[in-house]
Amino acid sequence: MSKVNSKFTWSNPLATVDTVTIYLEEEAYVVPAGVTVAAALLGHDDDHFCQSAADREKRAPYCLMGVCFECLVEINGIKNCQACLEPVLEGMRVKRQHVLMDEKK
Repeated sequence: MSKVNSKFTWSNPLATVDTVTIYLEEEAYVVPAGVTVAAALLGHDDDHFCQSAADREKRAPYCLMGVCFECLVEINGIKNCQACLEPVLEGMRVKRQHVLMDEKK
C-alpha cells in the first residue's frame, strides 16, 4: 500500500512501526494502530462520513468525543457507529452512512 495518499506524517518512526489495514468503501488504507476510525478516515478521505437526513449535507466529525453524532458510519455491517469512539482494528470494514430516508420522496 502506498503512503502517498495519506495525510499522516509518515516520517515519524512510531507511525510506521505499528499499523493496521482498514477498508473504507472496499478501498484499503494503512493507518497507525491505536487511532480512532474518525482519525484514520480524516487522514485519508475527503473529510465527510455521512449525510444529514434533513438536508443531505455532508457531515464529518465535529466534537471527536462522542457527543455530537456527526461521525456515524457503518463498521463491519453495524450501522450508527460513532467513528470517534471506535479504535481501528486490522481488517475493519467501514462504510459511509448515507441518509436513512425514502429516496422516492
